[in-house]
Amino acid sequence: MNKFPSKTLPEAPDLPVDATDEERMQALIETLSSYIEYFHGGAVEMAGFDGETLKIRMRGACIGCPLSPVTLHGWVEGTARQFFPALKKVESV
Repeated sequence: MNKFPSKTLPEAPDLPVDATDEERMQALIETLSSYIEYFHGGAVEMAGFDGETLKIRMRGACIGCPLSPVTLHGWVEGTARQFFPALKKVESV
């Protein structure tokens, strides 16, 4: 039984096999943001990625939310590190 019948879950974007790390990170952040928006009404946006530092803008319900550090470091950073082990820091801008 689908717990959320009125909405369609977001799908992951298709990436070419030769996508750059920045394009791959952008796709990952867009996918995470879709879930954050779907379940929480907030969003995250990639402001920059240089291979070691990921800069994120919090949007929607995430702005001013007391749990936004958990979203940023727990969800976004935790997921990004799984795919980008060289990632050293994630910061909100």
